[in-house]
This record gives sequence, structure tokens and C-alpha cells, in this order.
Amino acid sequence: MASTTPEGLQIRPRHLDFNLPSPLPRHWHSGDAFKTHLFDAMSVLFPDGERFFIDSVRQFRDQIDDPVLKEQIRGFIGQEGHHSREHLVYSQRLRDLGYQVERMERRAQARIRYTQKKLSPRRQLAATAALEHITAIMADAVLKNPEPLHGAHPAMARLWRWHALEETEHKAVAFDVYNQVCGSRKLLRRAMLMGTFFFVLDTTRGLAHMLERDGLLWNWRVWRDGLKWAWGKDGVFRPLVRTYLDFFKADFHPWQHNNLDLLERFRGEFEPQARAA
Repeated sequence: MASTTPEGLQIRPRHLDFNLPSPLPRHWHSGDAFKTHLFDAMSVLFPDGERFFIDSVRQFRDQIDDPVLKEQIRGFIGQEGHHSREHLVYSQRLRDLGYQVERMERRAQARIRYTQKKLSPRRQLAATAALEHITAIMADAVLKNPEPLHGAHPAMARLWRWHALEETEHKAVAFDVYNQVCGSRKLLRRAMLMGTFFFVLDTTRGLAHMLERDGLLWNWRVWRDGLKWAWGKDGVFRPLVRTYLDFFKADFHPWQHNNLDLLERFRGEFEPQARAA
């Protein structure tokens, strides 16, 4: 099991045109409102969240001497920037369907402003390293198992696979920067607890809002089937609990979860159309 970022790992943004459907099918994932809006709610958080990630890493770029890590930071910033732009298009599709995306965005933006004003740059970087672990283990689930996207609209499934691929490639960049400039595990663990709380809270609020707009908020079958799909015996998120908890180990590094094989398997889907950054 690797304990550091694999040597020679390439991290570079792919400039792709996803041509998201317009109008976006209201329940683009298997005709299922819960599955669709769980992904939708996470997507709304990404543009502002990823800009925060970029800013938190940029604050320390000049303190990094390792040329390999400096190049990985450049790739990380490029990839996150592209993710932000694509998910802004996605958010507009949701607005067109009548969902109050601005309300969800304002909540996330206010929290980020508070974080940047009140927390030290090191704590901001710790938050980024923690949240990158959450996105990395979800990305691994999307790439490893067809179930999370089984039945989804092909264009939307492709968008999420691309995002998962690049999240996997750069999953250790913020963590490696943090280790070089700070390294406090106590701070990291605290950041993970806070980050997890607000990520789950904001995603659940977004999911509930969209179900409410669909007239399905109080439909118990929607929640029963959705929670079974997510957290039941064979739920898509259930296997992630152990890898999530690994973050709290004293010797944890993101590449202890070595899934380079998934990168090799999925890069081919996007490489022919991608232009090097």
C-alpha cells in the first residue's frame, strides 16, 4: 500500500465540452427524484467550494520548494477551475427547472466568507484536505462500481465520471501541501469533523428543497427507497465508511487507497477529446 503520492502521477485538466442536456431532465438519474437530487445538491456546492479549495492551496504555493508538488498544484488548480465552470452550467440547468439554486449558493458562499475571514490559512488548508478526502472516496465509488450512476442520463453520467477521475488524480495535492506547511493531525481531524457536518447538512438541505419543489418532500417511499439505495445493506455509500474513517489514523495518506488502476481504466474515455492544459 502506497504511503505517498505515486511517482510520475500526471495531474492535468481536460478541456471537454459535455453538452449538458437543455432542458435537463428533471429526474435524469433513472427517473428517480432522490438519486437525481442527491447528485444535484452536491453539484450546486461545487463551484464555490472548489474556488475555496484553489484559494486555500494558492496561499501556500510560494512556500513549496518541491518541483513535483509545485507542478501538481498547477494541475490541481486547473482541474478544480474546470470543475467549477462545468458545474456552473449544471446549476443553470437546475435554475431553468425552477429550483432555487441561488438560495443554496448564498448559504455556501456565506460560510466560505466566514471561514476565510475567521480561520487561519492553515485551518482553511486543513478544511480543503479534509473535504478532498470526502470527494475522493465518493469519486472512487463512482469509478469502481457502476451502481451509483446506473440508469443515469449518459451525458450526466459522463460528467460525473470525468469529475471523479480528476478528483482521484489530485486527491492528495492539498494533503501533501498541508503536510509540508503544517502537518498537525489534530487540526486535520477537527477540520474533517466540521467539514463533514456542513457537507452533509448542505447536501441534505439541497436535496430536501428540490424534492419539495417536485411535491415529493413528504413522500415516504421516495425517502425509503433513496436511503436504502444510499445506506442500505448494498447501499452505494455504505462501503465508504471505513475509508472515510482512515483519515483519522495517525499515518494516513490519501494514496494508501491506491486506485491507480481506475485512473488507467477511465482516462481513455476522455483522453481522445482532451487538450492538454
